[in-house]
Amino acid sequence: MGILSELEPKNVFTFFEEITKIPHGSGNVEQISNYLADFAGERGLFCIQDSLKNVIIIKEATPGYEQEPAVILQGHMDMVAVRKPDCDIDMKKEGLRVAVRGDEIYAEGTSLGGDDGIAVAYCLALLDAGSIAHPRLEVVITVDEEVGMDGARGIDLSVLKGHRMINLDSEDEGIFLTSCAGGARVHCNLPLNRCERTGKAVEVTLGGLLGGHSGGEIHRERGNSNCLFGRLLYRLSAKMPVSIQELNGGLADNAIPRETRAILVFEEADNAGFMETVKCVEEEMQAELASRDPGFFIQVKENGSGVFSCITAEDTKKAAYFLTALPNGVQAMSPDMPGLVETSLNLGILKVEDAGLQAEFSVRSSVETAKAALIEKLQVITELTGGSCVISGDYPGWKYRKNSPLREKMTSLYKEMYGEMPRVEAIHAGLECGILGSKIKDLDCVSIGPDMRDIHTTEETLSIASTRRVWEYLVRLLEKKEN
Repeated sequence: MGILSELEPKNVFTFFEEITKIPHGSGNVEQISNYLADFAGERGLFCIQDSLKNVIIIKEATPGYEQEPAVILQGHMDMVAVRKPDCDIDMKKEGLRVAVRGDEIYAEGTSLGGDDGIAVAYCLALLDAGSIAHPRLEVVITVDEEVGMDGARGIDLSVLKGHRMINLDSEDEGIFLTSCAGGARVHCNLPLNRCERTGKAVEVTLGGLLGGHSGGEIHRERGNSNCLFGRLLYRLSAKMPVSIQELNGGLADNAIPRETRAILVFEEADNAGFMETVKCVEEEMQAELASRDPGFFIQVKENGSGVFSCITAEDTKKAAYFLTALPNGVQAMSPDMPGLVETSLNLGILKVEDAGLQAEFSVRSSVETAKAALIEKLQVITELTGGSCVISGDYPGWKYRKNSPLREKMTSLYKEMYGEMPRVEAIHAGLECGILGSKIKDLDCVSIGPDMRDIHTTEETLSIASTRRVWEYLVRLLEKKEN
């Protein structure tokens, strides 16, 4: 018996738990894709599994609904797979350890993947049900949404008949999303020279941060461990010759990094100055982050003395200058929608490899020209310090549709069921609706979902009660015929 098997709606949570047993981090989707294709085959449903591992499953309308407009249900099968430093789960090979705490479902030591596993569970439960009346259902489950929407970009939707799409990739019940920002990934490479250096090595860890989704939480201005490390490195480099031996921070370009770890090498004689500088910077940062990231810390551990292969002190200083000059976080707020971030970027991954310093950003904006200008700024800063940039995963924003029969039907039903109108909003985070809308003529789309918190982090939770309510709403929506 599963952990979630007694929760209602039973079918939804049973499928969700099955999904959590299958490793499905971005780039590791073959098993989950095959599971979906097998699900369709076992039920005799039409299914396409493409070369990217996207899956389309179609279920024809139930009797009496043949003339109703087909409905596309859409989500993605990959998750942001992150774990706590002391967690022993290999997320590339093992499933999650789901648990229940009050109204919340979470995963022990890892992210939960409610984003977007609950969408897949909803779709499977609807396809599996025999007693729910519905029009033709066209379920589209894409791959690698979390790393650039590559599945949506490459999928062929010519088999679909529908022009109305319910995207199930939102995490706030009662909020209907009708537009979103566009985005891109920017990979900056700064070549750095190495040398053999005699000295003392220490492991420096900046951690204790809350992190979060770089679209949904960027406005909270939480600490970014990679950027904070850049500030520390600049201060150290200004005081003494210091060299980077190792550097690794962040797990995904679209997740605000919570921890950055580096091994730094310096002269034994500079030990007191090094520790004094670290302490001073830690106190400054703790004061700045007191109300946003109260758990922030800088930890220093001795790592021995001797001869080390590391980045030269001169190039370490260049890296410090580079990191200090880079923009990060909210760059502009929307002048038209109070409280909505218009343009932002997140330094999600920072590491030193043989090729040099690698810095990976997620850039977002609801204004295409502003997005392009921010990418150009990153290119200029990188090129001025001797590096280069590669742009990938560029996706368009999703424009608000003034005339939307689907939105009108959905808001009307919501008011009928709950006695109040839902909030119709835009979001700064990226959704696949813009890309899919470029493939389906006259696509009418709304994005909804149950309450989730702290997605893309190890504190991610999914509300049980909200999941039930959204399920009930979806069933009523499909059963409701056009006037």
